[in-house]
Amino acid sequence: MRRPWMLIPLILFLGLAGLFLKTLYDKKNLQDLAIDPSALPSALIGKPVPAFALPSLDEPGRTLTEQDFRGEVALVNVWATWCPTCRAEHAMFNKLASQGVTIHGVNYKDNSEAARRWLEELGNPYQLNVEDPQGSLGINLGVYGAPETFLIDADGVIHYKYIGAVDERVWADQLGPRYQALLEQASGGQP
Repeated sequence: MRRPWMLIPLILFLGLAGLFLKTLYDKKNLQDLAIDPSALPSALIGKPVPAFALPSLDEPGRTLTEQDFRGEVALVNVWATWCPTCRAEHAMFNKLASQGVTIHGVNYKDNSEAARRWLEELGNPYQLNVEDPQGSLGINLGVYGAPETFLIDADGVIHYKYIGAVDERVWADQLGPRYQALLEQASGGQP
């Protein structure tokens, strides 16, 4: 006769595996476990763009600061030429800029000559473009990697952070309505 006590580890393993699978496939738990990487929280929501003094990509010799990001509701897009997702979203930023959306760029950990060639080739949607070769501004913004886009008000306060490519859907569902609401707020409620 076999020794039944030798089956105890197998029975325990199968019982735990069954419990794990039941929990994993329970619809309620699946919704609780769903993670949207574009919705990672930012400690800077409600706070001003961090202080910085970095060169302008578009105007060599000019230094840009956080003060340059004030005066208009704007998107601040963290981008780089080494980022394939940035290339994918670039046409959308050109389209938004042509529609009057104010966009500032932060060229993140990139080569400035390559960045200038990129903008000559693909178009430049940015009203201001900060060179951040060491990534210091990106670190202070809490950037995980490019692309990331921040929505700021006319006082330079960050209201929203989006991680990933901005496309028509993201603009229509997330950034566009928030941008419009900030514009209306800045104009005293006038659309």
